Amino acid sequence: MDADPLILVLLALFGLLGGIGITAVGPGGVLPTIGMFLLTPLSPSGVAGTAIATHVATGALGTVAYTRSGQLREARTRRTALLLSATALVGAPLGVLFNTLVGGRVFAILLASAVALTGVLVWVREHRTSSAAAGAGAAGGEGNGRSEHGSSEHGGSEHGGPEHGGRDLHPVLTTAVGLVVSVAAGLFGLGGPMLSVPLLVVCGVPLLPALAAAQAQSVVIAGAGTLGYLAHGSIDWALAALVGVPELAGVLIGWKIAHAVPVRQLKYALAGTLLALAPYLALHG
Repeated sequence: MDADPLILVLLALFGLLGGIGITAVGPGGVLPTIGMFLLTPLSPSGVAGTAIATHVATGALGTVAYTRSGQLREARTRRTALLLSATALVGAPLGVLFNTLVGGRVFAILLASAVALTGVLVWVREHRTSSAAAGAGAAGGEGNGRSEHGSSEHGGSEHGGPEHGGRDLHPVLTTAVGLVVSVAAGLFGLGGPMLSVPLLVVCGVPLLPALAAAQAQSVVIAGAGTLGYLAHGSIDWALAALVGVPELAGVLIGWKIAHAVPVRQLKYALAGTLLALAPYLALHG
């Protein structure tokens, strides 16, 4: 791929930050799509196809990481992941089909809308978490407040096990979330956690189990989406490697961040960045 060296560095940076966001807070997978849309002359299908191809490896690596840390060994999280993944077999190909029917202007407006919605969901999710932690601190004293803050930040326990917090989602609700997310992911070239994680957390799933289930779903979304876009000849493999390799490194970094430190400021920064980028994306189209 011939491009200015600065553009190549920026695309790699979008990949790295996207990978960190995928496993640390969820909605990071949109960053490679945004980078390709803003910095390359690719068509909407080229942007989505190339971006979604990078998420096959990142989803697999994220799944392995969250299996190792225990979240995907919990029965509740596995059930959620299986339902999300099953719906992706239908939703992702539908998203690919919708992408082939829209032009650049419509794609820009839809992408901007999805980015803005995600920013709002992240902010609402974190605001609710902060309010719950403050309420627990007021009821249980300063020491208990700190304990509850740590639990809510990391999904309900030291290891984020779903058996220690949250609630079971009705299968119909989980299926609805999976279908909406997978269609949007196929349309924009996302892995899935961008929308799955905020929606699952808003529905009552702790953060780490939501991240874990979304990683498993993203493997199916990315696999089905890549096959769809490959059939249309819409994947730039050189660009996918340029963005995807740093993205893989970011996935490992983000997984360590999610388990080691509170990431509240990172979440607010991501929400603010997405909300700021949304109008620019719409105008850029």
